[in-house]
Amino acid sequence: MTDAETQETMEQLAVDADGLYREENFTDRRVGSIQRLTPVTRDGQPDDSRPVLYLGNTQVMTPVGGLPLNFELDASSLEEAVAAFPAAAQAALEQAMEQLKEMQREQASRIMTPDQMGSGMGGGGAPGGGAPGGGIQLR
Repeated sequence: MTDAETQETMEQLAVDADGLYREENFTDRRVGSIQRLTPVTRDGQPDDSRPVLYLGNTQVMTPVGGLPLNFELDASSLEEAVAAFPAAAQAALEQAMEQLKEMQREQASRIMTPDQMGSGMGGGGAPGGGAPGGGIQLR
C-alpha cells in the first residue's frame, strides 16, 4: 500500500466523533429485540440536539433457514417502539420478499451462454462439441 492509500484507508476508518450513539438492547427472548440508540457528545454525555433512534430486529423461518430482518421503528419512546414492532416487522418481511422476487426475476432474465452454463458444451452449443468421442466431459 502506498502512503496515500494508507492515509485514505485511515480516513475511511475514522469514527465520526460527532455522530456517536450509546446502544441499549431490549428483548422479550421470544420474538425479537429493540435497540435504542441514544445520541451522545464526544465526551459521552446525552446529546439532546439529535433524536433517539429505535431499531427492531427479528428472524423468520423460511424453507431454506432463518431470514434476519432489521428495520427502523418510528417511535419516540420504548413503549411506542414495542407497539410499532409488529407492523414494522411485517413491512420489513414484505420488502425482503419483494427483493427476493426481484432477484429471481433478474436471474431468470439473464442470457446464458454455453460457457456460463458449465454443462461441458463446446463450440456451437452441441453436446460434447469438440470433445474426443463426442461425449460430455466433466472437468
